[in-house]
Amino acid sequence: MTELRRPKNGRIIAGVCAGIANRFGWSPTAVRLVFILSCLLPGPQFLIYIALWILVPSD
Repeated sequence: MTELRRPKNGRIIAGVCAGIANRFGWSPTAVRLVFILSCLLPGPQFLIYIALWILVPSD
């Protein structure tokens, strides 16, 4: 596994989902789909996404 970083290529909004996908060896599309589906549930998904956008370094 690699370090959690937001890639410069493959970004759609901030690269958070692509960074998570790279870290765990998953497909970025699958991570984005899971994030979008999780937004249908109550919880702090957007706040976590924004926090990761700020805290996770870019490539």
